[in-house]
Amino acid sequence: MKKMQKSKNCKTAGCVCERDEMKNLAQRVQADFENFRRRNAAEREQLSTFVTADVVGKFLKVLDNFERAEQSVKTTNDMSAIVAGMEKIKRQFEQAFKELEVEEIPAEGQKFNPELHEAVMRGQNPDLEDESIEQVFEKGYRLRNKIIRHSKVKVISND
Repeated sequence: MKKMQKSKNCKTAGCVCERDEMKNLAQRVQADFENFRRRNAAEREQLSTFVTADVVGKFLKVLDNFERAEQSVKTTNDMSAIVAGMEKIKRQFEQAFKELEVEEIPAEGQKFNPELHEAVMRGQNPDLEDESIEQVFEKGYRLRNKIIRHSKVKVISND
């Protein structure tokens, strides 16, 4: 009988020991996962900061040129020089967009597409097909396949 009781105690002690090991393992896995989540969040924040800094860097050059243009407007009466300067700044903006892979969404003369365009006005024009875009009020832009801003347009409805 003592042998049987001793054997039962060993089995119970083994179960308790195994349970404690499993509990310890679960706590370590949970702690590792929490550390992973914190590291991942910190890395995402750091990546976001680097990306933002790169984008801001591209547009700081444009801002510098706007400030120069602003100063030259105050000191010159040569409108053609001012217009030429504004055109250069616009090209600089377009170049920054190109480097960032931001593209203008084609709109005028296109068929209306609610995934790309936002109809802010309807009109009639017998020279144009129904659901075609007659006028663009605000250009739309996309970054790769993500729409940043829909084109705001006037859509023809000849009914």
